[in-house]
Amino acid sequence: MGTLGRAIFTVGKWIRGTGQAMDRLGSTLQGGLRVEEQVSRHRTIMNIFEKEPKIHRDVFVAPSAAVIGDVEIGHGSSIWYGSILRGDVNSIHIGSGTNIQDNSLVHVAKANFSGKVLPTIIGSNVTVGHSAVLHACTIEDEAFVGMGATLLDGVLVEKHSMVGAGSLVKQNTRIPSGEVWVGNPAKFLRKLTEEEIAFIAQSATNYINLAQVHAAENAKSFDEIELEKMLRKKYAHKDEEYDSMLGVVREIPPELILPDNILPHNAQKAVAR
Repeated sequence: MGTLGRAIFTVGKWIRGTGQAMDRLGSTLQGGLRVEEQVSRHRTIMNIFEKEPKIHRDVFVAPSAAVIGDVEIGHGSSIWYGSILRGDVNSIHIGSGTNIQDNSLVHVAKANFSGKVLPTIIGSNVTVGHSAVLHACTIEDEAFVGMGATLLDGVLVEKHSMVGAGSLVKQNTRIPSGEVWVGNPAKFLRKLTEEEIAFIAQSATNYINLAQVHAAENAKSFDEIELEKMLRKKYAHKDEEYDSMLGVVREIPPELILPDNILPHNAQKAVAR
């Protein structure tokens, strides 16, 4: 850095210091009414040590979620708001079309009472309900974990099985295919019906479609958001009967039309095609 560069750097440092001092003075004058803005250090996708998340390009990861370390996520899956996937001392693998819903926690084990080193493996088309905790366990394809359920180290949830909301599944428990387990500790309740098994697959499909809508919304620029606000305000009080009397036809802008595939009956048609 030459003489001119050092001089510019020094002046810049003075200006920044002056701005910080003025901000502190202004905050002091405002007293208890002040609002202090902090820069968020949150990172949605983060390496740890040499471990880097491997996420398919069409996966939806919500802005407030965190995917950390040795985590692999297959296509069409979605990680929802506030969820944390922490693959630091072992790995996390998630198949395709799986949804990890809001505020869920997925972690792994380096050491436990049984002395096993366990990753967390979640298959394809799995639904994990809000605020679930999955720790060093395995969930096979098209299984369902209810809201607030906790699965401890070594648990195996087989294909087409269901863990009820709020249940605690103890270490090394195996939940056989086609069964519903509930309670604390979780125990066998009954067999799943054919309709419930079909619901598990449909739930995964619904979340694949819904994730596309959220991904598109999160990708919008500030200008696009402001334009939509203006359009929604303009069309908020449209009276179709009054318009028909005047012979007026108002077309709704395409920006305000939600994709049909987020509706369950249309989602089924889309899958069939």
